[in-house]
Amino acid sequence: MNPIDVGCIVLVCVFGGAMLGMTIHTLLPEHHLNAESKDVIKLGMGLIATMSALVLALLTNSAKGSYDTQRNEVTQVAANVILLDRVLEHYGPETKEARDLLKLSVAGMIDRMWPNDPVQTAKLGPTTASGELFFDKIQELTPQNEVQHALQAQAITLSIGIGQARLLLFEQGGRSIPMPFLVLLIFWVTVIFLSFGLFAPRNATVVVTLFLCALSVSGAIFLIMELDRPFGGVIQISSAPLRNALASIGK
Repeated sequence: MNPIDVGCIVLVCVFGGAMLGMTIHTLLPEHHLNAESKDVIKLGMGLIATMSALVLALLTNSAKGSYDTQRNEVTQVAANVILLDRVLEHYGPETKEARDLLKLSVAGMIDRMWPNDPVQTAKLGPTTASGELFFDKIQELTPQNEVQHALQAQAITLSIGIGQARLLLFEQGGRSIPMPFLVLLIFWVTVIFLSFGLFAPRNATVVVTLFLCALSVSGAIFLIMELDRPFGGVIQISSAPLRNALASIGK
């Protein structure tokens, strides 16, 4: 589900819960809202607030951890691409075709992971034909001495490492946030805001304050959902490392 849609749903649920609490306040008998009842409700809401904070911290840590892992993998791929190009350069001029294929493969990778059309989603699938052809070109090299043998072996190792990192990004492309956790968190926060409205005075200042609080909660969950899709949306992994690597190939 789109993070903006989730944020709007959270805002409606949470602020709606506060407004529902204000409505219930006018319908309940007075003895249901006395000091003893208020103390019990405060204890219960304190427990729910503690559980909500723990779940929110867990979701934030999960989304941020997944985001950082994939960002580091993109940086590592870029570093390996630069190193691979340098290895091929040191091998000799006979690797020019392979280096051209490497450049083509990296350019295609960037286009698929960060499409120019905002409607399209990132494609993190397995290596394309250009990548496989590049690997074949490296294997077809015929080393003439020990140095070239070592450079060819290193180039093959780096190519396999880049392919493994790409497949790892593909496998990590799913959501890291369990939906039941998110639904439960929204329910708990809605209940907490309902209790706020239950004992809140009915005036514009209180309503605006509750709305801003609900907006803050929905914004936090929106950011968590954004972190959970690192190749799209507002908080996405930068393509700069791979673009810098692409610019350095062949130089």
